[in-house]
Amino acid sequence: MRFDAVPKPPPVEARPRDERGYPVPAITPWLDERPQFALTDHERSADCARQRLCSVCGTRMPRGTVWRVVGAAEAEAIADARAAARPYRNLAPTTEGPGHRACMLYASMVCPYLARPNARRGTDAERPDDMTAHVVRGAVRGVLGAVVGFAEYEFAVTGARTLFRFLDVVEFLPHETADTHLAALRAELGSPA
Repeated sequence: MRFDAVPKPPPVEARPRDERGYPVPAITPWLDERPQFALTDHERSADCARQRLCSVCGTRMPRGTVWRVVGAAEAEAIADARAAARPYRNLAPTTEGPGHRACMLYASMVCPYLARPNARRGTDAERPDDMTAHVVRGAVRGVLGAVVGFAEYEFAVTGARTLFRFLDVVEFLPHETADTHLAALRAELGSPA
């Protein structure tokens, strides 16, 4: 599905855009007036964490459930835990911040890396390590992805990155290709199907 055919949440509509028309997420760094997609600006991410701002649109998130898009390994672990009727808790921190449900549904469909299982990020990765290898350029998303709602998040801001942990799954929307979320996004936005 073309990114311009996906309905935009109003705060995403207001975001700056790149030369192709893609809205630029709140945590994306800029270099020479060009957004550096697939990279995260440490200060922007820290501001979002501290002020409870959506990492996609940059506006305030209300208390309560937050969402994020997860890749194959975490989606499979959540699916397995739910199938076994046991709680899921991943204590490993991630550099990927939370957002509104509509923003994460939108991001899952328009970001090529999040939308398709065979997608790869560009190959000019900046020093990946064990914690960030799954989110840096060159990584493959994997077969399953999901938009996941969590009851809450925790964060820590270090000198080099902002780290998040997500607690208590309250919604699990798996996908192979994210366009399966189109109806949910339209419902969230109050758009006609």
